[in-house]
Amino acid sequence: MVDALTRSMRASHLLLAILVAASLVVAAIGAALGDIFYLRLATEALIFGGLAISVDILLGYTGLLSLGQALYFGLGAYLSALVLMVVPSFWAAIAATTLASAVAGLIGGFIVNRVRGVYFALITFGMAQVAAKIVYNTRALGASDGLIGVPVIDINLGVTSISSGSPVGFFLFVLALIVVMYALAAYLLDTPFGRLLIALRANEARIPFLGYRTMTPRLAAYVVAAVIAGVSGALYPMLRGFVSPELMYFETSGNAVITVVTGGTGTLVGALYGSALLTLLKSVIGSFTPHHLIVIGILFMGAVIFLPKGIMGSIRPAIERMLARGEKP
Repeated sequence: MVDALTRSMRASHLLLAILVAASLVVAAIGAALGDIFYLRLATEALIFGGLAISVDILLGYTGLLSLGQALYFGLGAYLSALVLMVVPSFWAAIAATTLASAVAGLIGGFIVNRVRGVYFALITFGMAQVAAKIVYNTRALGASDGLIGVPVIDINLGVTSISSGSPVGFFLFVLALIVVMYALAAYLLDTPFGRLLIALRANEARIPFLGYRTMTPRLAAYVVAAVIAGVSGALYPMLRGFVSPELMYFETSGNAVITVVTGGTGTLVGALYGSALLTLLKSVIGSFTPHHLIVIGILFMGAVIFLPKGIMGSIRPAIERMLARGEKP
């Protein structure tokens, strides 16, 4: 017998497969038309989708609202850019970013997990703002101008290599990497550890009666989220060729939260759908008016009012019922 959480995860996997299929169609159309702009835009949506996945792990499964995930996204972006400007190796950049994000997440986790509720959100916000100001005022990191001149690299995959300057190739590579991170997060959340996180969200006071400490799983979830955000950020300079302090600003963290709520909190795959939708809206509406954030804000409020579970959160129950019928003998 499949329990409700596993069935929900399987429904999310099906929605992910649909998204991957749609992404492959977009890549094929972009390659046929020789389009660069929309392929780059779609790649950026996937990268920020990775950031949104990290937010959903905390908000949707652990019940922790982080307003500072941009700290780890920006850390990954800056560290990746610095490594690539010295050693143009994708794997060196990813290794350095993963390690640094884990260490930073561990340190940050010990700080923020001492508080609960709104204080948790405020401290994560404060840490990100402090880091952004430090980067903004550090001349060695380009100060307000950021780092420019990140080289185009060839990503060695053993049997072949992919250039970060190839719109189609890099889009497909980022898609594969984001799917891998989604799969690892989904696997982790479908284990007893994931169920412990959900129990924390439901009633933290009762967890000690089950023989578990509350600090350890909260800290572990925070570190996992930091690593996913950092690795996602490491892809940004490979796409754009530069990084700026704006990647650490509250707008980046706020957009990630909006993305998760719109896509569906606690669905995991909703983070990717929400990122694709938000990126598309910013591009399309922004081409008509410089006040596109007002329009997006109105649409977001409408989504919260009329779709409180988010887009995927409203669709997934129907898929779960379909899967449940298929499980019956």
